[in-house]
Amino acid sequence: MATNYVLIDFENVQPKNLELLEKHPFKVFIFVGANQAKVPFDMAETMQRFGANGKYIKIAGSGKNALDFHIACYLGKLSTEDPKGVFHVISRDKGFDLLINHLRDNGIQVQRVKDLAEMPALKISATKTPMQEKVQVIVKNLKNRGQSRPRKVDTLSNTIKSLFAGKMEQAEINQILNTLQQKKYIAIKDKAVTYSLDRGK
Repeated sequence: MATNYVLIDFENVQPKNLELLEKHPFKVFIFVGANQAKVPFDMAETMQRFGANGKYIKIAGSGKNALDFHIACYLGKLSTEDPKGVFHVISRDKGFDLLINHLRDNGIQVQRVKDLAEMPALKISATKTPMQEKVQVIVKNLKNRGQSRPRKVDTLSNTIKSLFAGKMEQAEINQILNTLQQKKYIAIKDKAVTYSLDRGK
């Protein structure tokens, strides 16, 4: 089985759902900028559970694209050491795409996504997952989003759909929204969403 490598651009993306990787044999690299002095406790705690498969890389200097060059360097190094590996760059920076296309042209399996939940290996099946489990997955994801939770019904619907690889019909999304309301995880008024995720039933 190919090894999956996850390279996180922490200057660009601060993932709140790192635990999504725990059930998979991934090697996780978090690239931290020279001026980034703090890492959230929840992330540090999750990284500890990866043991030798989790590593922080703090770059020494600062400057435009300094961290991006470090990621590019590691991507080249790791893909040379393990050409059959699968590489995931977590960043909103489209500047990586030219390099990624070049690596793909040379037979390297690599992609860039903006969020861990977008990684194909982590997409949740919309057809095989029971409703109760779907709700639990959604609530956990929303908790991890903190202040960046969707504030409108349409945005929340899109978030739910993306968690299930975009393969969920609107009727089922509406059913999930109703269930979240019934269990008091969310309240909806005038298409605005408020959350009580710790008080849900």
